[in-house]
Amino acid sequence: MNGADPKRSAGGVRRVPVLLPYPFPGPFDYRVPAGCDPHPGDVALVPLNRREEVGVVWDSPADEAVPDHKLKPLIGLMETPPMKEELRRLVDWMAAYTLAPPGEVMAMALRVPRAAAGPATGWRLADPLPDVRLTDARRRVVETLTGGQGAQKNGAMVRSTTDLAQAANVSAGVIRGMADAGLLVPATLPSAVPFAIPEPDYPSANTLSAEQEQAAEVLRRAVAGRVFSVTLLDGVTGSGKTEVYLEAVAECLRQRRQALVLLPEIALSSQWLERFQRRFGVAPAVWHSDLTSKVRRTTWRAVADGAAPVVVGARSALFLPFPDLGLVVVDEEHETAFKQEEGVVYHARDMAVVRARFCHAPAVLVSATPSLETVANVESGRYQRITLPNRHGGAVLPQVAAIDLRETPPARGHFLAPPLIEAVRDTLARGEQAMLFLNRRGYAPLTLCRHCGHRMQCPNCTAWLVEHRTRKELQCHHCGHTIPIPDECPACAAAHSLTAVGPGVERITEEAASLFPEARRLVMASDTMPGPHAAAEASRAIAAREVDLVIGTQIVAKGWHFPHLTLVGVVDADLGLAGGDLRAAERTVQLLHQVAGRAGRAEAPGRVLLQTFSPEHPVMQALVAGDLAGFMASEAAQRRPGHWPPYGRLAALVVSAESALLADALARDLGRAAPSGDGVDVLGPAPAPLAILRGRHRRRLLLKTRRDVAVQPILREWLAKVTVPRGGRVDVDVDPVSFL
Repeated sequence: MNGADPKRSAGGVRRVPVLLPYPFPGPFDYRVPAGCDPHPGDVALVPLNRREEVGVVWDSPADEAVPDHKLKPLIGLMETPPMKEELRRLVDWMAAYTLAPPGEVMAMALRVPRAAAGPATGWRLADPLPDVRLTDARRRVVETLTGGQGAQKNGAMVRSTTDLAQAANVSAGVIRGMADAGLLVPATLPSAVPFAIPEPDYPSANTLSAEQEQAAEVLRRAVAGRVFSVTLLDGVTGSGKTEVYLEAVAECLRQRRQALVLLPEIALSSQWLERFQRRFGVAPAVWHSDLTSKVRRTTWRAVADGAAPVVVGARSALFLPFPDLGLVVVDEEHETAFKQEEGVVYHARDMAVVRARFCHAPAVLVSATPSLETVANVESGRYQRITLPNRHGGAVLPQVAAIDLRETPPARGHFLAPPLIEAVRDTLARGEQAMLFLNRRGYAPLTLCRHCGHRMQCPNCTAWLVEHRTRKELQCHHCGHTIPIPDECPACAAAHSLTAVGPGVERITEEAASLFPEARRLVMASDTMPGPHAAAEASRAIAAREVDLVIGTQIVAKGWHFPHLTLVGVVDADLGLAGGDLRAAERTVQLLHQVAGRAGRAEAPGRVLLQTFSPEHPVMQALVAGDLAGFMASEAAQRRPGHWPPYGRLAALVVSAESALLADALARDLGRAAPSGDGVDVLGPAPAPLAILRGRHRRRLLLKTRRDVAVQPILREWLAKVTVPRGGRVDVDVDPVSFL
């Protein structure tokens, strides 16, 4: 971008485009008042209708079609670090790629600046003090600011209004009165360094193996080279991938540049933070939604000032104002949590690669189970690949076996098969830890009436209400609708006729309590571990062997290292294979392989048992044989002929409206205007699997093209042909991950 410095119109008026954080098609021009000198990236305060808004001076050319007399003036520039060119380029690129309004994309990078604008200010004594009478209260303020030694000796002390008033035992009104009288003048408060600087050569107890050192050296050279590249770092679970890419972070610190590490569940990554501190001596800056607003302001400002050398965060950390980003790491790159499904719909893994490109920095994608998209980029030569084939420290991969539930079913009304029960008992008897995995929260996924068959359904969504017995309520996991568990059927009024159907982790916990009453149990699910403190405590308790049996959902698959855990039992290995999701098999094999990787990560060998009704399924066969590469090759061979991703392009149009008739009419209009041509197909319209979500009726259309066909121009032309009526909405999802 060349940048759009303020231009003078034919009438001599200086004007500048300002992008606002709203769904406008582009920036608005504003008149530059005398004494103001804005440049692209500056954060500005501007009038919008009858209110003031914060926006960013943008790079686009001024709109000469707007006459000078209609331009409103800039109110002023804010004392906030300007948005750097790389971040502005990312905003423009994302808006063009996702078809999102550029202002909504920019808003993700502008959430904090108003609160973080400018350094904090306080008060110091005027020098010299004016000849003003001092009351007792004012004298106490003077003594507080001078330490009782007199203004001339220590008059440079600066304290905030609140701090000064408390220390001098006066009201804030006294402080303001002294300022009005000229006794106090505003001054910048000294800022404490918010984050300790990680030491790249900190003496760490971790010793890299020869394989790890070779991989680390490749990444170090990539960082030192200061050029864009993408490297897939894969390897078996427990091979030490984290320790390897932390060496790339160390090299980034030596280069005096900043590093960003994206994790799919940062609030649950206490063990990762412990590893970082062991390696570098201090903790990194952390960015996620559970932070307080004060911590977010401090962190945002530290990143912008270069005072946060390493940031680990969720996908939103991608939009932090790094002045010199030298490395981007996406850990567990296969995780669907990196896809934002609402608002601006984007995949943080892919946008991380784009940001690295604009910053001339290497990107490292890390996974034991890489996505097929990333593998395809390796095969095409776009990405490099480093593989760690062995577990670190002599640990071996666990043995995986399938339990055929058709031959050895659980007892009636139960969900753990006899072979799994016996394996858990043997493991606990040896003093080792076991894990039961079921990727389903709550007690039961369905509640129905034994008398009339009525099923408890969400009134706002096409979804069953999930029973949470510990909270005595039924909840929709899509919209959050909650009701107490009724005493009678709402359809037939039969008393005490509602029964739970199917298992959730609460029900498995109940069954485990009766089977293994002496075992100390811990449930790991988003309901029971709502934030980082709970996750850290769970990790500590397991590592300290205060827990014998862990029962968890997909949270337990995300990188935990429990050295004494030797058995993993998957209660329902078939769970993710139902439905018509394109990536169902790939996701299932990734999730179960990651869960299996929790077993046997130290000296004791591990064992994994998969309860399944389909042991002959390719997913189960691949897991038992340990042939993940063979499964991915087979999956790729099935997708190539039909140009399914990653060998073709997909974009979804999701139509929604408050009435089914309006949704059908809008979907029908889009279907009639659908594009066609060589390598272009449109599937639908059809009801979405979640045909009603949060009270809105939903229909889907799917655009499928060859890999060499750009979908964005086709989508823009398609959408321009159809008028969206009031009450209707069309959401675009380029490269969809979810098909609900």
